[in-house]
Amino acid sequence: MPGVRRSLAGRDKAPRAGLQNRAADPAMVALLLALPTARYAADAQPAGRVYRLGYLVGEGRSESAPLLWDGLRELGYVEGRNLVIEQRYAEFKYERLPDLAAELVRLKPDLLVAGGTPAIAARKQATATVPIVMSWSIDPVGAGFITSLARPGGNITGSTLTTGPEFVAKQLEILNEVVPKRSRVAILRQIGRAGTEPAALESAARKLGLTIMFADVRTPSDLEGAFATMTRNRAGAVLILGGPMTFASRQQIADLAVQHRLPGIQLFREYAEAGLLLSFGPSRKATYQRAAIYVDKILKGARPADLPVEEPSTFELIINLKTAQALGLTIPQSVLVRADEVLR
Repeated sequence: MPGVRRSLAGRDKAPRAGLQNRAADPAMVALLLALPTARYAADAQPAGRVYRLGYLVGEGRSESAPLLWDGLRELGYVEGRNLVIEQRYAEFKYERLPDLAAELVRLKPDLLVAGGTPAIAARKQATATVPIVMSWSIDPVGAGFITSLARPGGNITGSTLTTGPEFVAKQLEILNEVVPKRSRVAILRQIGRAGTEPAALESAARKLGLTIMFADVRTPSDLEGAFATMTRNRAGAVLILGGPMTFASRQQIADLAVQHRLPGIQLFREYAEAGLLLSFGPSRKATYQRAAIYVDKILKGARPADLPVEEPSTFELIINLKTAQALGLTIPQSVLVRADEVLR
């Protein structure tokens, strides 16, 4: 539910031990204070071991990979000291993924990380033994990557990005609360990306009394025509399903939504920060932090088959009030009070 933040992973905090003797030996005090840090470093990983990690995505370099590196750094993994990272990017040429995946496997990595259905599929085809962590995925069971969320059953585990049709229904519900008199909603989709089935979207829309239409895009050059079609078909709002291309084009999408006077919603807060009216979804930063934790567990000996795949558990509702004003909208108080952040 929006407005309620739930931590993905709590950390147990041990109470500080008090120093009972004020005249304690300074050297002993320094040693005691250093013990927790030394213990953490020892727990992080075996001394002297250097791990090799392979990273593959179907798109180009983005802001996502550094989120993973930050998460690993917090767990004690530092590139150039105890970690070697081999990165491969298909630059949207998805046909290259099988060769890139095979190339990484030949480097004999300790673990592979992949994000997105095409990259995960290429990794699965390339190896059945090297552990694979999904930094994010959509419907990994339906895609055949794992047996079930609770028991993956193979060499793949990690995180899903959305929680299915019910989640998209919640996004439609929020849109409907903000603009209740606009009954036609456009669904902007990136061609070739896995996502909620049209029938599930239509069913969710019907329950809210909404009619949906689909606008499919493949490249950024398709976006202007897609928004022109939405306007021509009298759409009153837009829900962006998207993918890596649309994420990279989020500023253009936000600008077009305002230009065509379409209130919009998407998963990630970065869209609202770019100027889209609303975002409601999981935290990207938290998702990649979880991927780092999976990497850490597997490098310490856990089997992917035994690590349940996690669905998102941190959701944020972000409202761009400046965009609301530009669109001539007043955000209902019932929505404002549930927002995790209001951008002004």
